[in-house]
Amino acid sequence: MANHAVVIVAAGRGARMGDEGGPKQYRSLGAKSVLQTTIECFLSHPDIGLIQVVIHADDQHLYDENTVPSEKLAPPVVGGATRQESCFAGIKALPEWVENVLIHDAARPFVPHSVTSHVLDGITSGTAVIPASAIADTLKRADEDGDVVDTVDRTGLFAAQTPQGFIRSEILTSHIKAFEADLNTFTDDAAVAEWAGSSVRLVNGDRNNFKITTVDDFKAARERVSAMASQNVISDVRSGSGYDVHTLGPGTEVILCGHTIPHTQSLQGHSDADVGLHSLTDALLGTIGAGDIGSHFPPTDPKWKGAPSDQFLAHAVELVRQHGGVITNLDVTIICEAPKIGPHRDPMRSRIAEICGIVDLTRISVKATTNEKIGFIGREEGIAALATATVSFGAMPHV
Repeated sequence: MANHAVVIVAAGRGARMGDEGGPKQYRSLGAKSVLQTTIECFLSHPDIGLIQVVIHADDQHLYDENTVPSEKLAPPVVGGATRQESCFAGIKALPEWVENVLIHDAARPFVPHSVTSHVLDGITSGTAVIPASAIADTLKRADEDGDVVDTVDRTGLFAAQTPQGFIRSEILTSHIKAFEADLNTFTDDAAVAEWAGSSVRLVNGDRNNFKITTVDDFKAARERVSAMASQNVISDVRSGSGYDVHTLGPGTEVILCGHTIPHTQSLQGHSDADVGLHSLTDALLGTIGAGDIGSHFPPTDPKWKGAPSDQFLAHAVELVRQHGGVITNLDVTIICEAPKIGPHRDPMRSRIAEICGIVDLTRISVKATTNEKIGFIGREEGIAALATATVSFGAMPHV
C-alpha cells in the first residue's frame, strides 16, 4: 500500500450556498454527490493508500447516504468549529505508516491526477507544497461603500488550491504548536506550516480544480459534469510497448531490470545492455509519443558507453510526469534459456519500483519464458525483452 494519505475536509456548512439542499459537499453532481466525486479523484490515483474524510458532528447520516465504501476509505472523523481544527482532527486520525499527507477541500471535486502527482513529487523535509495559479485578473481594493481606493499590483500573486502536501509528522507538529499558541484562524494548512517555520513551494495548479463556494460555482460544476457525460468522456489511459535484444558474449554476469545476476556470459552493448530496462524505457516513451531510447541516448554518443540503464528509464519516467501522466502498470517479459529468472523476480521488481518512484509493487510485473531452444535465443546467443506500460492522464473527450 502506498504510504501517502489524503485528508478531505468536509465539515463545513457552506453558508454562501444557502440552506436549501443542505451542505454543499452532499449535494448531487449528476449521479454522485460532490464529496463522492472528490473522493474518487484520489481512489483512482495509484500513489494514494488511504483517504480520511473529516465531517461535521451532525452529518454521519448524510455521509453514509452520499458516499460509497472502499478499502482505501477510512471511517470518517468529526471535525471542529474551524477549518483548521477539522484539518488537525483529520491529521491526528492518520496511522503511523503514513509518510506524506495531502489535505484537500471536499468542495474541489475535479482535481486531476497530474496535480496530485506534482504535489506528492515536491514534498521534502521542511517544505510544504501547494498547487497554485497566477492571478490573471486586475485586482482592485475598495472601501466599505464599494469605491475603488487602489489598484493592486498582481505581480507575484497566486491563487492557492488544494490538495496541499506535507510530511505527516511535520504538519502534525505545526498544528500542535498552533493549538498550544491558541491560534485557530489559519485559512489553509500551508499557512499553519509557514507560521511554524516551514517553507512553502508552489507547483502548477489546474483551472478545472476550482472550489464550489457560491451558487454560481455549483451551477458551473453541474454543467461540467453534464458536459463530460454528453461528450462521452473516457479515461485518457494510454499504453506503450517496447522490445529490446542484445547478444551474449564473454563475461561473468548479466544485468536485467537493474539487477545483477551471476552467469557464464554477459550481455554486449554500448551501455550496460539491460534489455529489461531498455524495453521498459521504450514502452514509457511510447505513451507520450516521444520516440525511442535511441533518439534520446544515441548509441553513437561515447557519453553513454557503459552507462547504467537506470538513468534511461528515469528519464522516460520524468518525461511522462511532465506530460501529466501517472504510471499505473509496468509489465516486462524476459526471453532467455538462461539464467533462471524466477529467483530474481522480486529484486527486479523492487529495482524498477525504486527507479520509477512506484510504491505499490503489484503495479510491476516481471515474467520470463524460454524460446524452446529455437533460434538465436534458443542457442543462448542473446537475451530479449518485451515490455508494456500503462499510464493514466486523467480524462479526455471521446474522439
